[in-house]
Amino acid sequence: MQKHLPTRRAFNSQTLGSLLTFSLLETLCRYDLFAAEVRSDAIRWLVDVNQLGQDLKGEAIDQQVWQTKVEELMARANLSDVRALIDFDKLTSDVRFADRGERSLKPTFPKVEGLPTEWSFGKQIFALKKGRSVVPHGHNNMATAFLILDGELRGRHYDRLADEPGHMLIKPTIDRTFKPGECSTVSDYKDNVHWFQATSDAAFIFNLHVMDVNPGTKKVTGRIYVDPEGEKVAGGAIRARLINFQEANQRYG
Repeated sequence: MQKHLPTRRAFNSQTLGSLLTFSLLETLCRYDLFAAEVRSDAIRWLVDVNQLGQDLKGEAIDQQVWQTKVEELMARANLSDVRALIDFDKLTSDVRFADRGERSLKPTFPKVEGLPTEWSFGKQIFALKKGRSVVPHGHNNMATAFLILDGELRGRHYDRLADEPGHMLIKPTIDRTFKPGECSTVSDYKDNVHWFQATSDAAFIFNLHVMDVNPGTKKVTGRIYVDPEGEKVAGGAIRARLINFQEANQRYG
């Protein structure tokens, strides 16, 4: 059967169409228009997270409501979009892991329409190699959220029951594997102490923290390092000794 060859006009039209397609693709890639589309959901997500931080700092919501709502937002986040938004691959391409504990990386958000220029929360990415930890610590006057970007970790949380001279009385609440896309939160009132240890070759955690969330407190804002392997007392609680960062990093980092 004789094949019908395209006419010169048809051939030229097809060729021109292909060239225009390739040219358009090249333009889109050059100006990152595909990435802009991908980022749009992540941008809306960031705006919502930022608003929650503002509501918390403005006392429109309490800390435990913030935890619930942030966890809902984290569960809806498209992990690929979030990673693209912070240029995760570039940020972590030549990371030098700490010998003990975590390496803190500083992500930046793109300057695009719709995103605030000032944020209600601080941000960082914790990079850990296998066996290394974000060491066990509690918090004063802070609300914090962790979103796992890559790898797997064993995550442990404890409620802070009481403060004693030289000790903190804590009770285990969470002890499980955390995988990419999963999150946990901390406040002064729920799951205040946490400890994350990388169980995969490498693990990366997006951390956001809202400071000064307990107006009128006399406690210094920041971390309080504890030894969670302390004396076990009634009701499943642990009397955890207060320690400094150096000891925490040496023992658990």
